[in-house]
Amino acid sequence: MIDIHCHILPGIDDGAQAITDSLAMAQTASEQGIHTIVATPHHRNGAYDNEKNDILHYTTQLNDQLKEEDIPVTILPGQETRINGDMIDEINNGQIQPLNGTKYVFVEFSSNHVPRYAKQMLFDIQVAGHIPVIVHPERNSAIYQHPSILHEFVQKGALTQVTAASLAGKFGKNIRKFSHQLIDANMTHFIASDAHNTTTRGFVMDEAYQELSDEHGQDMTYLFMENAQLLINGQNVNKDEPQPIKKKKFLGIF
Repeated sequence: MIDIHCHILPGIDDGAQAITDSLAMAQTASEQGIHTIVATPHHRNGAYDNEKNDILHYTTQLNDQLKEEDIPVTILPGQETRINGDMIDEINNGQIQPLNGTKYVFVEFSSNHVPRYAKQMLFDIQVAGHIPVIVHPERNSAIYQHPSILHEFVQKGALTQVTAASLAGKFGKNIRKFSHQLIDANMTHFIASDAHNTTTRGFVMDEAYQELSDEHGQDMTYLFMENAQLLINGQNVNKDEPQPIKKKKFLGIF
């Protein structure tokens, strides 16, 4: 398996705090069948800033350590950037690290808000030659309440990534159900761990893919796995036309 979203680089955000934590995470990932991890430290989220050159340096260091410890996991460089008005400038001046140096760029929203300029920014990212991948939309309360927001973004060319723990029910039954709805509606294209450690925010990729297979079939499982490979290769991923998610009425009221 390939995990395209993980906070495994040590000491630079709220993920692994020391190299021992990084090695433990990599070992756990390997035991779940993960052989490649895209390291995606936070950037511009109000607490952490991690720019491209630093990420490349730390990724090389961790790969060297993994080889020394004989842990069969390869780390690729990435970044989880909170949406902000300077993203295009940062892409152009080399501060933003696309996923494995491809055309794909992670875009994060806060947990309860989608800014009014998001539509324009996602468009501008595409005009700049990149493809925005919206991370964990199922955990955003504004999108949960109004899925049409995400539908429009995907219809206009953005991709999305659902968290493995969401699909496995670790964030509650409502987020689990919404994650399945996004899959059914062709509104998400990747599953990734967003792992921060080996305890409270672990990988659970094996559980998530089992859930995906049980609920959506083996073909969908292969599609999501293939999309992760296509992404790190910089190739076009599999996607179908997104369908709107209709909120059920309760006593005649939405």
